Amino acid sequence: MEKILTNAQMREADKYTIESLGVPSLTLMERAGKALCETAEKIAPNGKILCVCGGGNNGGDGFVCARLLREKNRDVSVVFFAEKTSVDCAENKEKYLAAGGEILSDIQAENKLSLIVDCLLGTGFHGELTGQMKEIADKINALQTSGVKVLSADIPSGLNGENGIAAEGAVRATHTLCIGEKKTGVCMGDGLDFAGEVLRADIGIALPQEEKTYARLLDKEEIQRLIKPRKRNSHKGTYGKAAIVAGSERYTGAAALALSACLRAGAGYTTLFTPEKLLSAFWLKYPEALLESLNEGGRVAFNEQNFEKLLDYNVVAYGMGMGVSEDVAKGACWLLKHYGGRLILDADGLNSLAKYGKVDEAFAQKKCDVLITPHIKEFSRLTGESVQAILEKGAFAPVAFAKRHGVCVLLKNAATSLTDGQSVCVNVVGTSGQAKGGSGDVLSGVIAGLCASGLSAFDGGKAGAYITGTAAQIAAQKSGEYSLLASDVIAALGQAFLTVLA
Repeated sequence: MEKILTNAQMREADKYTIESLGVPSLTLMERAGKALCETAEKIAPNGKILCVCGGGNNGGDGFVCARLLREKNRDVSVVFFAEKTSVDCAENKEKYLAAGGEILSDIQAENKLSLIVDCLLGTGFHGELTGQMKEIADKINALQTSGVKVLSADIPSGLNGENGIAAEGAVRATHTLCIGEKKTGVCMGDGLDFAGEVLRADIGIALPQEEKTYARLLDKEEIQRLIKPRKRNSHKGTYGKAAIVAGSERYTGAAALALSACLRAGAGYTTLFTPEKLLSAFWLKYPEALLESLNEGGRVAFNEQNFEKLLDYNVVAYGMGMGVSEDVAKGACWLLKHYGGRLILDADGLNSLAKYGKVDEAFAQKKCDVLITPHIKEFSRLTGESVQAILEKGAFAPVAFAKRHGVCVLLKNAATSLTDGQSVCVNVVGTSGQAKGGSGDVLSGVIAGLCASGLSAFDGGKAGAYITGTAAQIAAQKSGEYSLLASDVIAALGQAFLTVLA
């Protein structure tokens, strides 16, 4: 899996390479500029190129790029904006001028302009774009809208390199060339929309050591490693028993989606446990599934004897569409204390636990392998942190909670962050069409099906997120993102498995 680094981790790698390995910073800047130059030529083989440089090392990369483009007889010029200039940037600015380079005072739209190389602000940017910087970014974006391509060096200017939060007016790149390693900011939040096609240039920056604290992007190879080929000589029991505990009179669809997804994800047996009043809604619609009454009525009512039925299952997915109630919270607490398999807590299971349960106490007494699957708002309710505070932590937002409670957390957002408290994985496979009701129910069902056949909660979360995202991409090719339904994703799960495991 490919690493993605925070700002601090990248600075540490730079420092290690310069101070411990003895590679001069100017050498690294020359390599970065050369990588930008080569990428710029591939993106824009013809036409004028404009490098927009700031005064930091990001701007220094831009001056190297412009100088090397001039040496190749490309039509290139530089627009330079800075109140202060780093030592290395200043040296490469002088080299560019000595080579006959031109520095403009402002961005001017020209018909033959084919590419802007954005070297204005680096990964350390945070806050708001104001004044002249905002005006520059606005001009770059206006030209991009008119068809000019934009190559950002390391990260689009105005995008936070840590968490992908974009300032108003941040540069919208068509391509981003990450120097050294990819940055978390291009893979999280607004980075998914602002970075365009993300590339990477290896310029010889070495990491101090291989450590688990680097976040990594989930990829096809990792999922292939986790999901073993099914044996021809096998039977239903080989692939385990999954219990879907879900539904209420108001949210029958959540139970249906989770059940259907689990059936498609490989479990040998799949049973839906739901309030008795709902059972008739599922008769003969899911002939492959078993149906069990959890209790009388149309909402979950906790009864220890009824919940004991769940103890024989390899995995229990709990909470989808149950509604928020004290009974749902009691059920979650009971399972944490008495169940010994893989437990997936989702949706109202988490919301009820946050409102009625004692979260610290509930997780402290757990005996099962737990994966919680909150979206940002649900995680806010569970932790007491604000949504903004969670978003600002980026890929590492769920780590502290996972460590504290000894659980795995799959934090759902445009990019999903998954951790067991040690390793951190990020899934960017998916589509905006999943931003609809029911998508989380599908994910929980897929994870349950995968865990039933033997995957741990953490590995099931990784594989489930990637395969569900792949299915959404496949389905969206037919329906488009606007019209994509959660049921479309379920229908595409078979093709997703074939694609991922090929």
